[in-house]
Order: sequence, then C-alpha cells, then structure tokens
Amino acid sequence: MGGGVAGAIKKRAGEVVESEARKHAPVNIGKAIVTGAGKLKCKFIIHTPTVRYPGSPSSPEYVYKATRAALVKAKEIGIKSLAFPLMGAGVGGLKPEESIESMLRALHEAGEGLEVYLVIRDPETYRKVIEYLESSGWTKK
Repeated sequence: MGGGVAGAIKKRAGEVVESEARKHAPVNIGKAIVTGAGKLKCKFIIHTPTVRYPGSPSSPEYVYKATRAALVKAKEIGIKSLAFPLMGAGVGGLKPEESIESMLRALHEAGEGLEVYLVIRDPETYRKVIEYLESSGWTKK
C-alpha cells in the first residue's frame, strides 16, 4: 500500500490490513479484493487499483473499471453501503471531473441496491465535483 488513499488506509487501519492485502498481490486493474478493516470502524475494506504500478498515472477507464469492480465485490459479499474516495484523483493525476464521470458511469451500471457515499476532504476538489454534477444534470440546483 503506497501513497494516496492506500497510504491513508494503512496509517489508520494498521499494518494488519496491508499484510492481508499483500496475500492477494498483485491485483490487476478491474479486479477487487477484500480485507478486514483493522482499526477502522467498518467491517471490510475493498481494495481495487486505479494505477498499473505505484507512481504511474491513472486514467478514466482505470477508474471506471476499479469502481465497477468494487461495486460488484460489495454485492458479492453482501455489503449494503460503502464509501469511496474520488478514485484516480490526487496521486493518480486525474482531474476531479474525469474521476467522478467515470465513477458515475460504473455506479449507473453496477450500483443498484447499494448505498454509496463519496468522501471528498479537499474543499476545492469538492467544489469542482459539485460544479460538474450540476452542469451535467446529476443534481438539481
């Protein structure tokens, strides 16, 4: 588990999550694995890569495949709600608008029956996502 969200998960959840995830490595784009949550207040963590290798760039297609894989995996193991970061943005290098567009495409195809939360901590990124959602008709003004 490197930087970005994976690094934050490792820091908060503890080494046990990384150790468990490494048993499944490597995980290809479009695949997802599940680990316990370590010290986090959730039951599971679904891990799905948005880059080919640490430090490489993401792409809208990688984000779509990763998001879809996570949604399918959630259904497979009976998860009813899950939270996502803005996949592929940040360390992956995508613009927030590129990321959310790909995530919404996957959600539209594979998210039925799930309660999905999008977690965005940076105010500027949040603003860009909201602007994109409003301009593309996903929200009512």
